[in-house]
Amino acid sequence: MTTGDSWRERRRSILGAEGAAEIAASLLEEMGTEDRDDEEIEAEHHASRLAAVREYDPEARLDEVLQLRLTGPDTEAGALRFQWGDALLHPVEAAVSMAAGTPVELELTGISAGSTVVHARPVAPVLSPEAHALDTPATSAASTGMSTLTKLLSALESESDVREWARLFDAVEALSRALGKYRLDLGVTWYDAEGGARRAQLTERGRRYVELLRETRDRDQEMVISGRITELRESGWVKVKTGTAKNAYAYDVRFEEPEELLRMRPGLGDNVHFRVRFRQRLDSVGIARSTEYTYLGPAAEQISLPLES
Repeated sequence: MTTGDSWRERRRSILGAEGAAEIAASLLEEMGTEDRDDEEIEAEHHASRLAAVREYDPEARLDEVLQLRLTGPDTEAGALRFQWGDALLHPVEAAVSMAAGTPVELELTGISAGSTVVHARPVAPVLSPEAHALDTPATSAASTGMSTLTKLLSALESESDVREWARLFDAVEALSRALGKYRLDLGVTWYDAEGGARRAQLTERGRRYVELLRETRDRDQEMVISGRITELRESGWVKVKTGTAKNAYAYDVRFEEPEELLRMRPGLGDNVHFRVRFRQRLDSVGIARSTEYTYLGPAAEQISLPLES
């Protein structure tokens, strides 16, 4: 009797488990499934934590977190090489600061596996004792900077127009060069204090686009420079200062044939009027990578006309 009862119980248990599995499978089929990566799941948890905390404190904010994921041929061990850190972490901090318009300090909080994942956070500002919590800005400088930086990285990856972020380009180019040197791709995820998350990446495609945008073209125009000579070199170079004030602008004028400068027999303090070619080398973002002034010939001295009485 006891044996029979045990057998029946085990049978009901098996049927119950199979039935539960069928119900679960049917429910999943109705709801559908979605593939989400770790960052998406973490972003959802981040927002959920804030919602839970604000049930008790409506003014609650979360700690800001920056996550950098490095992928490449040498990242399988899940370790950060010292040379990578030296080359990459400072350019990231510099890019965030430039995007924020103010210095932003970041500090490393940990490294985890899954390629190489670097965890960081903004250094908390030192507040004076009389500072009140209500004076804390709704959006931190780090969050402002990360918002702008992720937009630029996304634009580079999609090979879009990035002239809007021209002022950040030098900092991002330094980061791109470092990634290319070590054959690394970078994934950036920013978790802000309001439970939001921003993501971007800079892969080989984005780095190639950075190189393309750095290619320059010459833009020439003719102009006249008038002033007095303050420096001379036999190699064919002269500095012309446009005024007597200490902060008056000075032009470095190059002579393609140094002998021409020697034949002029100029002296320090002489007033000159040069016709020059002003050449700018502009990249595709519109940034002038170099400028030069080349002597073309003498310019007629401009004589002020007397005013009629």
